[in-house]
Amino acid sequence: MVFFSKSKNVVGLDIGSSAVKLVELKEKKGGAFSLVKLGLERLSPEAIVDGSIMDSSMVVETISKLNSEKAIKNSNYATSLSGHSVIIKKITLPAMSPEELSESIQWEAEQYIPFDINDVNLDYVPLTQPGSGDNIDVILVAVKKEKINDYTSVISQTGKVPVLVDVDAFAVQNAYETNYDVEDGKVLALVNIGASVTNVNVLSGGSSLFWRDITFGGNQYTDAIQRELSLSFDQAEELKRGHSVADYTIQQVIPILRRRASQDARLLHRDVGRRPRRRDRSRRRRLRGAQPRRHPAGQVRHPRVDHGPVPEDHGGRERVQSRGAG
Repeated sequence: MVFFSKSKNVVGLDIGSSAVKLVELKEKKGGAFSLVKLGLERLSPEAIVDGSIMDSSMVVETISKLNSEKAIKNSNYATSLSGHSVIIKKITLPAMSPEELSESIQWEAEQYIPFDINDVNLDYVPLTQPGSGDNIDVILVAVKKEKINDYTSVISQTGKVPVLVDVDAFAVQNAYETNYDVEDGKVLALVNIGASVTNVNVLSGGSSLFWRDITFGGNQYTDAIQRELSLSFDQAEELKRGHSVADYTIQQVIPILRRRASQDARLLHRDVGRRPRRRDRSRRRRLRGAQPRRHPAGQVRHPRVDHGPVPEDHGGRERVQSRGAG
């Protein structure tokens, strides 16, 4: 996770199902960044289940402990989300001006979002360059307000201010583009394997071709060890991390991990190879003109669903402001 601002640094907070991770960076001359603070605190498996915060008090306590141990003075925090409450769609619309797109996007979104449009925060970014054709491609992002509120609330309860909520797949892409040169036409896959969810983002140059959240992660490996060796979850987790437990060693665990990895590789190959179906375009209204939003390096800037006050400038990388639906 990487979030920047020239006028005001932002602390990145990854609230995962197995741990809370924190990072603070500082921009140096020439555009490089130095690490200021880094921390990780484990979470009980019962605290967050399937991306939903089940024990907010435990999460607040864990974040507060990190803030205290790392002596975090910055009040501005950013986090990101994924899962079933996050909907990302690439849609094709008749060419239109930015003003027309802004006015019509909510109507267009209602055709693609499986939730009441009043229950989500909505954001979008055009991908197509102006004058490139009769249609424009748009990435549309919607996140349930309830999920945003759950995650921003635990940050607020620690005395910090949640200024930005990103989407996991695009946060990984932003981090990659900040640290590596983006080659035009080069296709690569960014795979972020968490404890319970794996985020996939396939890129061509600076544009996303495919993204998906897949329900598998490190916990499945722990479960496999636990099941085959009749251990507790904590014992299996220690073995997975390379520590000896009882009479077992990591050498005995490797075959179990390899079998599980083969299963996950097949699952990943199946999901990445599945192309989403495009909806019938005949019902869409005909509108005109379009212009993409781009950051200075020339790549398309990906959408974020924002919450609360935000820094005015993010290191020259243009932000797409959230458009709440109600």
